[in-house]
Amino acid sequence: MISISKLIELALEEDVFSGDITSLTTVPADAYGQGMVHMKADGVISGVEVAREVFRQIDERIQFTHLVMDGDIVTKGQTIITLEGPLRSILTGERVALNFMQRMSGIATKTHTVTSLIQEFPTRVVDTRKTTPLLRILEKQAVRDGGGKNHRFGLYDAVMIKDNHIKAAGGITKAVRAARQGIPHTMKIEVEVENFDQLREAIESKCDIIMLDNMSPSDMKLAVDRIAGRALTEASGGITEHNIIEVAQAGVDIISLGSLTHTIESLDISLDLFEKKNQE
Repeated sequence: MISISKLIELALEEDVFSGDITSLTTVPADAYGQGMVHMKADGVISGVEVAREVFRQIDERIQFTHLVMDGDIVTKGQTIITLEGPLRSILTGERVALNFMQRMSGIATKTHTVTSLIQEFPTRVVDTRKTTPLLRILEKQAVRDGGGKNHRFGLYDAVMIKDNHIKAAGGITKAVRAARQGIPHTMKIEVEVENFDQLREAIESKCDIIMLDNMSPSDMKLAVDRIAGRALTEASGGITEHNIIEVAQAGVDIISLGSLTHTIESLDISLDLFEKKNQE
């Protein structure tokens, strides 16, 4: 898995490449100063430690002080970070740091909104693999910061037999049997079902998790009753803030939402500098 440090290195290479030409030509080399990162919207903050690493990679002379922690609820106008150091370096790191924090905070905020709706239920809200390529580790962290949980990280850490796998394998029973023979005993097998015939076959296959795909809340309730604790139950597909309470009421163990990472609005965050001073 690609590391956060490597992601930041690549992001800086993309944005800075051979140098921040504007800062290099307009800001004196000895100009030192302070800046503050503040919120322009309410939400849940995520990516503070990522921003710290951005500025560290640019210039270790930058003093980075966080006033909030990842996962904290923040309000419009609140200062969340202060910076002090070479102004060229602060300006060079500004956009990359903010881009990471804004997207991660948008994900954390959406996750918090959704999880708050069903906090009285034992149902777990999880993300999916519908993440921005290469940014999965950060986007899944943001989900956790917002109070959600993570589904599998990739194709390598769990078996999820979906509709196309079922077609290609020749049925649920064959797919589960083949998976059992090819994986460690510690790995889980999940099967996606779309109707009650598939549900019956999934139960008989003794898989570990059954995903109820695009079922109505009433059908989910019936499916949960038929499963009767023989497998974990996961609801997926067509679930929004408007019907998630009904889905939780159906008694499923897990609700997975691709929208936590693929349909979000970045949280507005800004950096402002104070008046510059020369290094003493």
